[in-house]
Amino acid sequence: MNLRTRVSLLMHAQEWNKSSNTGRLAHLCLPNSEIRFRGSRDGTPLDLSGLIDEEYETWMLYLSPESETLSEELVEKTAKPVRLLVLDGNWSQASRLGAKLGKQLKGVKHVMLSAGKPSEYRLRTEHHPDGLATFEAIARALGFLEGADVQEKMETLFRLMTDRVLWTRGKLAAEAVSGGLPSR
Repeated sequence: MNLRTRVSLLMHAQEWNKSSNTGRLAHLCLPNSEIRFRGSRDGTPLDLSGLIDEEYETWMLYLSPESETLSEELVEKTAKPVRLLVLDGNWSQASRLGAKLGKQLKGVKHVMLSAGKPSEYRLRTEHHPDGLATFEAIARALGFLEGADVQEKMETLFRLMTDRVLWTRGKLAAEAVSGGLPSR
């Protein structure tokens, strides 16, 4: 997929090795993406260099009182491509980082997704009714920024990944897996 939008995942270090992490899958799918780690045991701070530059308008996908709802109208008012900062971690980790970055990255627009269809993520328990997996949130945001076709392709892959992980855990029959399973 060739995208104008640059996705920068700000991932908590503990997320990297979790089989239920979806940010890593998003990074593998999106050639114009990167992962920056925070919360490492050695105390290395999150590298914020280059997140704000002349080439992109930087937006952070984060629910705050200043957040604007991501919409076609908002995207139409944007002259430059968007660098989308996506916080990847559990709800508490992402909330703390968002509040911290809101103070450190002045001028970054906070955007949020409007309530839509419920999450299709079944690998972790979601404690917030409108909560989404990182991959789903990126797919929905890119639906506005890049078009419905990009969102649809990402959501198809997401369903397939979720089904296959559940199948490997013995929680889903092979017949129920999206896209089917290869024969052995």
